[in-house]
Amino acid sequence: EDATFDHNLSQFPLTGAHVSVACATCHTNGYTGTPTDCVACHQTDYNNTTNPNHQAAGFLTSCVDCHSTTAWQPATFDHDNQYFPIYSGTHAGKWDACVDCHVNPASFVTFECINCHEHNKTDMDAKHSQVQDYQYLSTACYTCHPTGRH
Repeated sequence: EDATFDHNLSQFPLTGAHVSVACATCHTNGYTGTPTDCVACHQTDYNNTTNPNHQAAGFLTSCVDCHSTTAWQPATFDHDNQYFPIYSGTHAGKWDACVDCHVNPASFVTFECINCHEHNKTDMDAKHSQVQDYQYLSTACYTCHPTGRH
């Protein structure tokens, strides 16, 4: 209390919800060497998040990529520009939940294209007969169609 330290002049200016946090909450081992990366304090939040499961999705632990210091919600996750366009283009409005494409809830790295598109393997094989290294696999679809377009 009555401290004169100006956190705004430090490597971790306090903004948003951090302003009202008691000093000892972050400075558990004193006032030197306190880590400034989000996950140092928010590892449990990251580990316990289920919508979507951050660990299974392989999200980075840099919270500021999607969250602000004001509050956890609302969060912004740019699926369209970071991974695959699902909010724009031909896939907009074609899905209801992450598990529609990410069929293994234990790993959001795993995805399926073929399940929704209901392509007939015989037809797809014929259409891709001239495509070198073609395979009837979702990962192969993504390799050639990373934006979901023909």
